[in-house]
Amino acid sequence: MFSVLSYGRLVARAVLGGLSQTDPRAGGGGGGGGGGGDYGLVTAGCGFGKDFRKGLLKKGACYGDDACFVARHRSADVLGSSTACIVVLDRTSHRLHTANLGDSGFLVVRGGEVVHRSDEQQHYFNTPFQLSIAPPEAEGVVLSDSPDAADSTSFDVQLGDIILTATDGLFDNMPDYMILQELKKLKNSNYESIQQTARSIAEQAHELAYDPNYMSPFAQFACDNGLNVRGGKPDDITVLLSIVAEYTD
Repeated sequence: MFSVLSYGRLVARAVLGGLSQTDPRAGGGGGGGGGGGDYGLVTAGCGFGKDFRKGLLKKGACYGDDACFVARHRSADVLGSSTACIVVLDRTSHRLHTANLGDSGFLVVRGGEVVHRSDEQQHYFNTPFQLSIAPPEAEGVVLSDSPDAADSTSFDVQLGDIILTATDGLFDNMPDYMILQELKKLKNSNYESIQQTARSIAEQAHELAYDPNYMSPFAQFACDNGLNVRGGKPDDITVLLSIVAEYTD
């Protein structure tokens, strides 16, 4: 099936790809101020986090909690589409607040069992809800969903709960029981152990994605929709693995 949304993704990628091949600094010749060439921006930046004078610097942060970026291409259109999955832990109330739009998602594991998971949002087979900005020529053709359509939840968590957040590249290739088998190898909340388990899960999903004889969750879903499909689903795979632990600053 070649969905409308898939078409939108390809169009956006093609447009962005074409733009990225053009040097944004290129313009008309001559040094006069009234030239007919393209205009661009020469940009520099600097900043300080509010805790800079206290000597409290967060590793990897730009300016405290502030961040910025500069994108260079010949057009000011911002194009593309994306699913979204946000998971926030309130340290004080011990509540997990979530918002999920599309077919990325999360699951919470307690005592070796899934006690909560996000619901996948699909318009129809292989066409998830997406936040989208289409190029002008595709407006009205590409599906675009509002952030208000996200499925939101809030629930209590306990020490030791495991929270796995991932893109559809994981869930389309590994059913829950396989994920749970891998999570059983996680013995403590040590960062290295969590990282190793996350990598193990991602690597297994990647291997299964290219197995033509494997009946993946995606293939099963396709069969349920009348399509004769077998094998894994080659796709991008992102896995975030977290354990609820005592907070230390």
